[in-house]
Amino acid sequence: MEQTETFNLEQKRELIIEAIKEKKGHQIVSIDLSEVENSICECFIICHGESVTQVGAISDSIERKMKEEAHTRPHHVEGLRNSQWVLLDFFDILVHVFQEEYRSFYRLEELWADGKVTRVTETS
Repeated sequence: MEQTETFNLEQKRELIIEAIKEKKGHQIVSIDLSEVENSICECFIICHGESVTQVGAISDSIERKMKEEAHTRPHHVEGLRNSQWVLLDFFDILVHVFQEEYRSFYRLEELWADGKVTRVTETS
């Protein structure tokens, strides 16, 4: 039987953020929802890309890094067809990759502002 390392929430969060940074995702935000009553997961990670192509590349990067390093795949992926808003569901972490205009329209950070919001510093 193959032994695989179990990644905790923080390790998975860091891998996802790293994957987003590799594809130059913008305004990365992590929202800790563990203390929020009736939340649908432990953590949201939100970012945006500048084009359909970049949103797709960010989503692919997240899937690849999580598969290769954490040995896990998303339970469900939505939105890849038009890449305006891609949702990757890792059960405890939901990742939202938007095109900028859709992110501004839906304003998830405001909807879930009762969670602990952490803005990730972008690197050039």
